[in-house]
Amino acid sequence: MASFSFRILVVDDEPSICQMLSLGLRKEGYSVKTAANGQIALELIPEFDPHLIILDLMMPVMDGNNLCQAVPEISQAPMIMLTAKNSAADIVGGLRQGANDYLTKPFHFEELLARIEVQLRNRYPELTGMHSTGAFCLDEAHHTITFDSCQLALSPTEYKLLSYMLWNPGQVLSKSSILNHIWGYDFDGEDNIVEVYIRYLRDKLGDKEHKLIQTVRGAGYRLVPSPVK
Repeated sequence: MASFSFRILVVDDEPSICQMLSLGLRKEGYSVKTAANGQIALELIPEFDPHLIILDLMMPVMDGNNLCQAVPEISQAPMIMLTAKNSAADIVGGLRQGANDYLTKPFHFEELLARIEVQLRNRYPELTGMHSTGAFCLDEAHHTITFDSCQLALSPTEYKLLSYMLWNPGQVLSKSSILNHIWGYDFDGEDNIVEVYIRYLRDKLGDKEHKLIQTVRGAGYRLVPSPVK
């Protein structure tokens, strides 16, 4: 979903969690910063101005509950609490402290991505609804994409792939990144499925010379939107 580059702040005192989330979220097109506790997060928020905050509950110096209470004074970013504390009391407590969502560890990264997208759509509809890039116009509310003012007849998978590329114009997207984003991390089919759907899109765009969707050898694919005619 990201490429207007949404900014996400990850607050967790476990370096492995911060590193894993940073790598995964950046791969999805998000801009990411990390903080080891709530106090550091509060110092980063005014400068980084995150669109969303992912925070742990148990941290030194300032824990997640206290951070939840402090954030609304300086930011309107929605907060997803990501923690090993999984009792009903912990979940209810976190939500009552101000968290917008609560996900327990261990977790599936795809589920976290889905929850992030829900929060971003709800909080920033003006950034996640209509999106124009060159001669393309993406309408996420109606799941339609127009090119040169003509609506494309796309299958659900074609729509999802082209939408992903439109949110990341000019960026080289690796096969693995596309595969993970469109078909999921647990996809066990052949990775040439990416090539097949790239070909479908090129056919529907009349992109015989591969000027719109370029193949970058050894790296992946890049969408280069044509200017509006």
